[in-house]
Amino acid sequence: MTTTIHVATAAPYDVVIGRGVHEGLPALLGPDAQRVGLVHSATMAGHAHKLQAGLVGHGYEVHLIEVPEGEKAKTADVLAFCWSVLGKAGFTRSDAVIGLGGGATTDLAGFVAASWLRGVKLVTVPTTILGMVDAAVGGKTGINTAEGKNLVGAFHEPSGVLCDLDTLRSLPAGEIRSGLAEVIKCGFIADPSILDLIEQDPAAAVDPEHPVIETLIAKGIGVKAATVASDLRESGSFTGAGIGREALNYGHTLGHAIERHENFGFRHGAAVAIGMVYVAELARLAGRIDADLVARHRSTLELVGLPTTYRAGLWDELKAGMRLDKKSRGDQLRFVVLDGLGKPAIFAGPDEALLTAAYAEIAR
Repeated sequence: MTTTIHVATAAPYDVVIGRGVHEGLPALLGPDAQRVGLVHSATMAGHAHKLQAGLVGHGYEVHLIEVPEGEKAKTADVLAFCWSVLGKAGFTRSDAVIGLGGGATTDLAGFVAASWLRGVKLVTVPTTILGMVDAAVGGKTGINTAEGKNLVGAFHEPSGVLCDLDTLRSLPAGEIRSGLAEVIKCGFIADPSILDLIEQDPAAAVDPEHPVIETLIAKGIGVKAATVASDLRESGSFTGAGIGREALNYGHTLGHAIERHENFGFRHGAAVAIGMVYVAELARLAGRIDADLVARHRSTLELVGLPTTYRAGLWDELKAGMRLDKKSRGDQLRFVVLDGLGKPAIFAGPDEALLTAAYAEIAR
């Protein structure tokens, strides 16, 4: 059984969720592509070789491009290495790139496809919950710099996304939990039924064999698909059309600062979980939500083993890191907060005392 979610952007595509769905790759690549660059991490090498064999059987010339694990893949040097492989193989505008792996590999592969010859076909095959719910859908691609995360990139939508749930079986428990942070985020900003499902059976939510994990992933992707369809380039709050795609950054402003402070050795979802509790406390202190909703943030995240506090004594450094966030405008910090469950909004330029007090609520 599979679930298909349509992403109705200007260049529409489908996200297919199920087991064994990678068999749909040739149909997504189409007859025009001759060469395929398959970007993957070392841990996905075995899977990459299987996909290569299948695609070669369909007549494609497949070039495996192995990149470092995690955020270490998202550098200018690795990007240049990928370009070199495509250039030496003679890739043309009709050829294609596949991203096979987690969120970081997916981000990198997307930017490779976006930047090579100003854009070639991209198909993503995410292998983690984070990759499925976050990186693979919506067309955001990019790499990191020493100054911050995802500061260099481009919008480049895939031709299709294949979320093969079989790949989740090999993930460490911490990676499952990290991905669920993005799913839970979707629950707080748009679909509270996600929170209900996790609260009813948190053990099932972290079990890659349990049917509820497909439901949770599909619901998370559904939220993102609907959001990016209405505001692909994150311009909603500047055109008066509402918060738009920026809502998906809930918890990410502090989360990205934590990742940078940890030299990207901290799982993205764990950092975002802390960031969500921070902005929930910020909204409470500003009188926008009540203490019960803040408590629900903590309890839901902790049910699946995610952190809700961070180290004391780091506020000044983290605040400096947040000023590099993509939502900042000039010297003004802007946060995605809630005005109620499922009601995201922008909180621009909070008072410094309020920001400090909110961090005190999560510091340990």
